[in-house]
Amino acid sequence: MHRDFWNDSAPCAAGCFVDAIPDLAELQSQVLFETSGSSGTPKWIALSKEALRVSADAVNAHLEVTKTSCWGLALPIHHVGGFGVAARAFAAGCRFEHFTSRWQPETFTRWLNDFQITHTSLVPTQVHDLVAGQHRAPQCLRAVVVGGGRLDEITGRAARELGWPVLASYGMTEAASQIATQSLDSLNAPYVLAPIPVLPIWQTKLGDDDQLLIAGPALFSGTLIKHDKEWIYHARNSPWHETRDRVQLDAQGITPLGRIDALVKVLGELIDPQSIEHELIALSNSKLSPQSLVVIAVPDSRNEHALVPVFEASVDRDLMRQILEKYAKNAPGPRRLHEPVILNPLPLSALGKPLRAEILRMIGS
Repeated sequence: MHRDFWNDSAPCAAGCFVDAIPDLAELQSQVLFETSGSSGTPKWIALSKEALRVSADAVNAHLEVTKTSCWGLALPIHHVGGFGVAARAFAAGCRFEHFTSRWQPETFTRWLNDFQITHTSLVPTQVHDLVAGQHRAPQCLRAVVVGGGRLDEITGRAARELGWPVLASYGMTEAASQIATQSLDSLNAPYVLAPIPVLPIWQTKLGDDDQLLIAGPALFSGTLIKHDKEWIYHARNSPWHETRDRVQLDAQGITPLGRIDALVKVLGELIDPQSIEHELIALSNSKLSPQSLVVIAVPDSRNEHALVPVFEASVDRDLMRQILEKYAKNAPGPRRLHEPVILNPLPLSALGKPLRAEILRMIGS
């Protein structure tokens, strides 16, 4: 990133903004990132360049990035996690390298060594691929921030045994990427999911239903949403942002518990389908990757919702059967699963997250 970018007050979009960006004073010096709300309505989050720099500085300090470090980008730059990697390299005045090849664990591992990458960010699926292929990390690598989803403990520990310095993180577009990230000191112990220490720039508190609220200098400015054919800017109207995430919060940090809007009623009980996904992955001894299955809540006239496991077509059928049988032995009534559905391919986002609304439309039709 060139210094001119940071000094330019013109708004820009990190990604393909189909229309012309509205000529609004509120959008000056803002970078727009596309995301979707719980309803699936596309919207753009406006983050000031100052917020992005504050976040970059905080992450660099937390991960001990210096001018001799090298940030390596292996995520889409139009997502805030990928953009943040480039911003951190600029803020630190260190080297920056971009992995532009098609994702292949062996190619990626060789690239890290060839360019002596010290810091990078990955999603859980990429870590799963590295572990599945038994690829060893190059000695130059100091930190791998894992975001965009939850890296299970079995895979995380296997990654560390192969030398991958994986660190669990928790963040979101509205926070210019990271809110909480494990420290380099945590690499001296076995990998755990949580708690995840909160970065010093953030204030946190719990709201109703254990919802996390955050405040800090890297918070988004507002959202740009298309109403009919007109783009309307909605400024953030409170210093505190309601994340819609349930968490445990203590002196050690954040323990994510899932999305509030992910909870569904089954036989009168609130159930989190994503927690069932985590359980199925654990029962597979991490043979299942996070992008190979999803549990979808389909409206049901009798039970309110039916929980349907949906698998990617490449999943071994015997493995699928064994996992579902293990799960069924201890699943109480509201958490019971219906017959599995197989999709080829399973719809995924650019970061490998299941597109739940699209999958629901496909299997519910």
